[in-house]
Amino acid sequence: KRLILAMLYGDVLMRVLYRTRPYESVAGSAEKLYATWVERCKLNVANGDRGQFRDNVRRLVADFEKLPLRQEEKPKVGLVGEILVKYHPTANNHVEKILFDEGAEVVTPDLMDFFMYMAYDDIVKYKMLDGKWIDKAKSEIFIKVLEFFRKPMRKALRASKRFTAPYTIKEIAKLTTPHVSLGNMAGEGWFLTGEMIELIESGAPNIVCMQPFGCLPNHVTGKGAIKALRKKYPQSNIVAVDYDPGASEVNQLNRIKLMLSTAFKKIGR
Repeated sequence: KRLILAMLYGDVLMRVLYRTRPYESVAGSAEKLYATWVERCKLNVANGDRGQFRDNVRRLVADFEKLPLRQEEKPKVGLVGEILVKYHPTANNHVEKILFDEGAEVVTPDLMDFFMYMAYDDIVKYKMLDGKWIDKAKSEIFIKVLEFFRKPMRKALRASKRFTAPYTIKEIAKLTTPHVSLGNMAGEGWFLTGEMIELIESGAPNIVCMQPFGCLPNHVTGKGAIKALRKKYPQSNIVAVDYDPGASEVNQLNRIKLMLSTAFKKIGR
Protein backbone atom coordinates (compact mmCIF):
# COMPACT_ATOMS: atom_id res chain seq x y z
CA LYS A 1 0.00 0.00 0.00
CA ARG A 2 2.83 2.38 0.83
CA LEU A 3 4.44 1.62 -2.53
CA ILE A 4 1.22 2.54 -4.37
CA LEU A 5 0.90 5.78 -2.39
CA ALA A 6 4.51 6.69 -3.15
CA MET A 7 3.96 6.12 -6.87
CA LEU A 8 0.76 8.17 -6.90
CA TYR A 9 2.43 11.02 -5.04
CA GLY A 10 5.25 10.96 -7.58
CA ASP A 11 2.75 11.12 -10.45
CA VAL A 12 0.70 14.00 -9.06
CA LEU A 13 3.78 15.99 -7.98
CA MET A 14 5.28 15.59 -11.45
CA ARG A 15 2.03 16.77 -13.05
CA VAL A 16 1.60 19.91 -10.94
CA LEU A 17 5.28 20.90 -10.96
CA TYR A 18 5.78 20.54 -14.71
CA ARG A 19 2.54 22.43 -15.36
CA THR A 20 3.37 25.43 -13.15
CA ARG A 21 7.16 25.86 -13.12
CA PRO A 22 7.52 27.27 -16.68
CA TYR A 23 5.01 30.05 -15.90
CA GLU A 24 5.72 30.96 -12.26
CA SER A 25 5.48 34.70 -11.49
CA VAL A 26 8.08 34.40 -8.73
CA ALA A 27 11.20 32.49 -9.75
CA GLY A 28 11.64 29.31 -7.68
CA SER A 29 8.16 29.43 -6.13
CA ALA A 30 7.01 26.19 -7.76
CA GLU A 31 10.15 24.31 -6.68
CA LYS A 32 9.78 25.67 -3.14
CA LEU A 33 6.17 24.54 -2.90
CA TYR A 34 7.14 21.21 -4.44
CA ALA A 35 9.87 20.65 -1.83
CA THR A 36 7.41 21.45 0.97
CA TRP A 37 4.90 18.92 -0.30
CA VAL A 38 7.53 16.24 -0.86
CA GLU A 39 8.30 16.27 2.87
CA ARG A 40 4.60 16.04 3.75
CA CYS A 41 4.09 13.20 1.30
CA LYS A 42 7.00 11.27 2.77
CA LEU A 43 5.29 11.22 6.16
CA ASN A 44 2.11 9.83 4.64
CA VAL A 45 4.00 7.18 2.66
CA ALA A 46 5.63 6.06 5.91
CA ASN A 47 2.30 5.60 7.73
CA GLY A 48 0.31 4.35 4.71
CA ASP A 49 -2.89 6.19 5.72
CA ARG A 50 -5.18 6.40 2.65
CA GLY A 51 -7.44 8.97 4.33
CA GLN A 52 -4.47 11.27 4.81
CA PHE A 53 -3.49 10.64 1.19
CA ARG A 54 -6.93 11.79 0.04
CA ASP A 55 -6.67 15.02 2.06
CA ASN A 56 -3.06 15.64 1.03
CA VAL A 57 -3.77 15.26 -2.69
CA ARG A 58 -6.73 17.64 -2.50
CA ARG A 59 -4.70 20.26 -0.62
CA LEU A 60 -1.60 19.72 -2.79
CA VAL A 61 -3.50 20.36 -6.02
CA ALA A 62 -5.26 23.36 -4.42
CA ASP A 63 -1.92 24.89 -3.37
CA PHE A 64 -0.48 24.57 -6.88
CA GLU A 65 -3.78 25.86 -8.28
CA LYS A 66 -3.30 29.09 -6.28
CA LEU A 67 0.34 29.54 -7.31
CA PRO A 68 0.64 32.89 -9.22
CA LEU A 69 1.50 32.27 -12.89
CA ARG A 70 2.27 34.47 -15.88
CA GLN A 71 -0.28 34.50 -18.69
CA GLU A 72 2.00 33.16 -21.39
CA GLU A 73 1.72 30.47 -24.05
CA LYS A 74 4.47 27.88 -24.33
CA PRO A 75 4.60 24.71 -26.43
CA LYS A 76 3.65 21.57 -24.52
CA VAL A 77 6.11 18.76 -25.15
CA GLY A 78 5.27 15.19 -24.12
CA LEU A 79 7.90 12.61 -23.18
CA VAL A 80 7.29 8.96 -24.06
CA GLY A 81 9.43 5.90 -24.67
CA GLU A 82 11.14 3.00 -22.94
CA ILE A 83 10.43 3.25 -19.22
CA LEU A 84 14.00 3.83 -17.96
CA VAL A 85 14.86 6.36 -20.68
CA LYS A 86 11.56 8.16 -20.16
CA TYR A 87 11.91 8.74 -16.42
CA HIS A 88 15.62 8.61 -15.53
CA PRO A 89 17.44 11.92 -16.15
CA THR A 90 20.82 10.22 -16.53
CA ALA A 91 19.45 7.80 -19.15
CA ASN A 92 17.84 10.59 -21.23
CA ASN A 93 20.62 13.16 -20.79
CA HIS A 94 18.34 15.42 -18.72
CA VAL A 95 15.87 15.97 -21.54
CA GLU A 96 13.29 17.52 -19.19
CA LYS A 97 15.77 20.23 -18.11
CA ILE A 98 16.77 20.85 -21.74
CA LEU A 99 13.15 21.38 -22.77
CA PHE A 100 12.45 23.59 -19.74
CA ASP A 101 15.54 25.73 -20.44
CA GLU A 102 14.45 26.06 -24.08
CA GLY A 103 11.10 27.50 -22.98
CA ALA A 104 8.77 24.51 -23.24
CA GLU A 105 6.24 22.99 -20.83
CA VAL A 106 7.03 19.31 -20.30
CA VAL A 107 4.25 16.73 -19.98
CA THR A 108 5.14 13.22 -18.82
CA PRO A 109 2.57 10.40 -18.53
CA ASP A 110 2.11 8.80 -15.12
CA LEU A 111 4.33 5.93 -14.01
CA MET A 112 1.25 4.15 -12.63
CA ASP A 113 -0.07 3.73 -16.17
CA PHE A 114 2.84 1.47 -17.11
CA PHE A 115 1.91 -1.08 -14.42
CA MET A 116 -1.72 -0.95 -15.49
CA TYR A 117 -0.60 -1.61 -19.07
CA MET A 118 1.31 -4.70 -17.94
CA ALA A 119 -1.77 -5.96 -16.10
CA TYR A 120 -4.06 -5.16 -19.03
CA ASP A 121 -1.90 -7.39 -21.25
CA ASP A 122 -3.26 -10.43 -19.38
CA ILE A 123 -6.78 -9.34 -20.33
CA VAL A 124 -5.69 -8.97 -23.97
CA LYS A 125 -3.97 -12.38 -23.90
CA TYR A 126 -7.18 -14.03 -22.73
CA LYS A 127 -9.24 -12.33 -25.45
CA MET A 128 -6.79 -12.61 -28.35
CA LEU A 129 -4.15 -15.23 -27.61
CA ASP A 130 -3.75 -18.17 -25.24
CA GLY A 131 -4.17 -16.38 -21.91
CA LYS A 132 -5.85 -17.99 -18.91
CA TRP A 133 -9.07 -16.78 -17.35
CA ILE A 134 -7.54 -16.75 -13.87
CA ASP A 135 -4.74 -14.41 -15.01
CA LYS A 136 -7.32 -12.13 -16.64
CA ALA A 137 -9.38 -12.06 -13.43
CA LYS A 138 -6.33 -11.27 -11.27
CA SER A 139 -5.30 -8.44 -13.59
CA GLU A 140 -8.80 -6.94 -13.59
CA ILE A 141 -8.75 -6.95 -9.78
CA PHE A 142 -5.24 -5.45 -9.76
CA ILE A 143 -6.32 -2.59 -12.05
CA LYS A 144 -9.42 -1.93 -9.92
CA VAL A 145 -7.27 -1.77 -6.78
CA LEU A 146 -4.87 0.73 -8.37
CA GLU A 147 -7.78 2.84 -9.64
CA PHE A 148 -9.35 2.72 -6.15
CA PHE A 149 -6.20 4.26 -4.69
CA ARG A 150 -5.94 6.67 -7.64
CA LYS A 151 -9.51 7.94 -7.29
CA PRO A 152 -8.74 10.85 -4.90
CA MET A 153 -5.93 12.04 -7.20
CA ARG A 154 -8.15 11.83 -10.28
CA LYS A 155 -10.98 13.66 -8.47
CA ALA A 156 -8.68 16.49 -7.32
CA LEU A 157 -7.22 16.98 -10.79
CA ARG A 158 -10.63 16.93 -12.49
CA ALA A 159 -11.90 19.60 -10.09
CA SER A 160 -8.98 21.83 -11.04
CA LYS A 161 -9.06 24.43 -13.83
CA ARG A 162 -5.29 24.31 -14.24
CA PHE A 163 -4.54 20.58 -14.32
CA THR A 164 -5.88 17.53 -16.17
CA ALA A 165 -6.55 14.01 -14.95
CA PRO A 166 -4.96 10.95 -16.59
CA TYR A 167 -6.89 8.66 -18.93
CA THR A 168 -7.82 5.18 -17.72
CA ILE A 169 -5.94 2.24 -19.22
CA LYS A 170 -9.14 1.10 -20.97
CA GLU A 171 -9.50 4.52 -22.60
CA ILE A 172 -5.87 4.40 -23.77
CA ALA A 173 -6.35 0.89 -25.19
CA LYS A 174 -9.49 2.01 -27.05
CA LEU A 175 -7.65 4.96 -28.60
CA THR A 176 -4.74 2.73 -29.62
CA THR A 177 -6.71 -0.07 -31.32
CA PRO A 178 -7.28 1.71 -34.69
CA HIS A 179 -3.52 2.19 -35.10
CA VAL A 180 -1.72 -0.70 -33.39
CA SER A 181 -2.89 -4.17 -32.41
CA LEU A 182 -3.06 -4.76 -28.65
CA GLY A 183 -1.18 -7.97 -29.41
CA ASN A 184 2.01 -5.88 -29.48
CA MET A 185 3.12 -6.55 -25.90
CA ALA A 186 6.92 -6.64 -26.06
CA GLY A 187 8.58 -3.75 -24.25
CA GLU A 188 6.22 -0.77 -24.05
CA GLY A 189 4.23 -2.36 -26.90
CA TRP A 190 0.89 -0.82 -27.83
CA PHE A 191 1.03 1.36 -24.72
CA LEU A 192 3.73 3.56 -26.31
CA THR A 193 1.42 4.44 -29.19
CA GLY A 194 -1.44 4.94 -26.73
CA GLU A 195 0.59 7.39 -24.66
CA MET A 196 1.35 9.49 -27.73
CA ILE A 197 -2.35 9.60 -28.64
CA GLU A 198 -3.27 10.55 -25.06
CA LEU A 199 -0.75 13.41 -25.14
CA ILE A 200 -1.99 14.70 -28.50
CA GLU A 201 -5.64 14.60 -27.42
CA SER A 202 -4.73 16.27 -24.11
CA GLY A 203 -3.19 19.28 -25.86
CA ALA A 204 0.48 18.23 -26.04
CA PRO A 205 1.00 17.50 -29.78
CA ASN A 206 4.78 17.96 -29.58
CA ILE A 207 6.36 14.68 -28.51
CA VAL A 208 9.85 13.31 -27.91
CA CYS A 209 9.70 9.54 -28.43
CA MET A 210 12.74 8.02 -26.71
CA GLN A 211 14.15 4.53 -26.97
CA PRO A 212 17.44 2.72 -26.34
CA PHE A 213 19.35 2.16 -29.57
CA GLY A 214 18.21 -0.98 -31.36
CA CYS A 215 15.14 -1.55 -29.15
CA LEU A 216 12.99 -3.31 -31.77
CA PRO A 217 9.60 -3.25 -29.94
CA ASN A 218 9.85 0.50 -29.41
CA HIS A 219 10.97 1.10 -32.98
CA VAL A 220 7.85 -0.74 -34.16
CA THR A 221 5.24 0.91 -31.89
CA GLY A 222 7.15 4.19 -31.51
CA LYS A 223 8.86 5.19 -34.74
CA GLY A 224 6.66 2.85 -36.74
CA ALA A 225 3.45 4.50 -35.54
CA ILE A 226 4.51 8.12 -36.14
CA LYS A 227 3.38 8.24 -39.76
CA ALA A 228 -0.07 6.87 -38.92
CA LEU A 229 -0.44 9.32 -36.03
CA ARG A 230 0.55 12.27 -38.21
CA LYS A 231 -2.13 11.24 -40.69
CA LYS A 232 -4.78 10.99 -37.98
CA TYR A 233 -3.56 14.06 -36.07
CA PRO A 234 -2.09 16.63 -38.52
CA GLN A 235 -1.20 18.90 -35.60
CA SER A 236 1.19 16.29 -34.16
CA ASN A 237 4.90 17.13 -34.08
CA ILE A 238 6.78 13.95 -33.09
CA VAL A 239 10.52 13.32 -33.07
CA ALA A 240 12.11 9.92 -32.38
CA VAL A 241 15.39 10.02 -30.45
CA ASP A 242 17.71 7.07 -29.78
CA TYR A 243 19.57 6.99 -26.45
CA ASP A 244 22.69 4.86 -26.14
CA PRO A 245 26.05 5.21 -24.33
CA GLY A 246 27.72 5.58 -27.73
CA ALA A 247 25.12 7.93 -29.24
CA SER A 248 26.00 11.53 -30.01
CA GLU A 249 24.45 13.87 -27.45
CA VAL A 250 24.78 16.71 -29.97
CA ASN A 251 22.69 14.77 -32.49
CA GLN A 252 20.02 14.13 -29.84
CA LEU A 253 19.96 17.83 -28.95
CA ASN A 254 19.72 18.91 -32.57
CA ARG A 255 16.72 16.66 -33.20
CA ILE A 256 14.96 17.98 -30.11
CA LYS A 257 15.66 21.61 -31.05
CA LEU A 258 14.36 21.00 -34.57
CA MET A 259 11.12 19.69 -33.09
CA LEU A 260 10.96 22.70 -30.76
CA SER A 261 11.45 25.17 -33.61
CA THR A 262 8.37 23.70 -35.31
CA ALA A 263 6.47 23.83 -32.00
CA PHE A 264 7.29 27.52 -31.47
CA LYS A 265 6.23 28.37 -35.04
CA LYS A 266 2.84 26.81 -34.42
CA ILE A 267 2.15 29.16 -31.52
CA GLY A 268 3.51 32.15 -33.41
CA ARG A 269 6.82 32.58 -31.61
